[in-house]
This record gives sequence, C-alpha cells and structure tokens, in this order.
Amino acid sequence: MFGILGVPELLVLAVFLVPVVLTIVLVVWLLRAQRRRALAAGYPSLSAYLRATPQTDQEKRDATDLALKGLAICLLGLLFPPLLLVGLFPFFYGARKVMYVSMGLGLVDDPRR
Repeated sequence: MFGILGVPELLVLAVFLVPVVLTIVLVVWLLRAQRRRALAAGYPSLSAYLRATPQTDQEKRDATDLALKGLAICLLGLLFPPLLLVGLFPFFYGARKVMYVSMGLGLVDDPRR
C-alpha cells in the first residue's frame, strides 16, 4: 500500500532526516551570512575576516553575535547532536574575537602605544 517502506519506516526516516537537513541548511546559511559580512567589511576572504581582530564597533557587534549564535546552536546540539559540532565553529571564532577586543588587542587608535 505504501510501497517498499511502511508507515513506521517512513516515520523513523523522517525523524532522522529532518535534523540532518536542518543542520546542512543552517551551516550553509551561516557560511553565506559570514561571507557577506566579510566582503562588506573589506576583507579578501572569510578566513581572513575570522582571523582578524575586530577594529570597528560593527565588527565587534558581529563577533559577539557570532559567539552567541554558536552558543545557541551548541545548546540546540544537546537535543540534536549534529548541531553541537556545527555550533562549535562559530562559537570559537566569535568568542576569540570578543576576547581579543576585551584584551585590547588590535587597537590601532590606542594613544598609549
């Protein structure tokens, strides 16, 4: 009646497939958004943007947003384990940038230098 797969098999497939598809969509969305921000800020690539210390207030806000998004994704990863691995990357890069700013690294206009 339902072809090869019965109703229980379709339900199990859907339960496992939905988190995987959502994880892939989330990764692609985060990468595209970060790449747009990097290009808008004048960086040659996304990796250069992620390695750089934030200089402007907008970059500092973006770094904080990136860290908070990564933390939220990690917390969702407690429910869906693949999201935990996805959330670690934005959390690491965002938190690193926030820590750089809090330590005063990369301030080119600091009069004490």
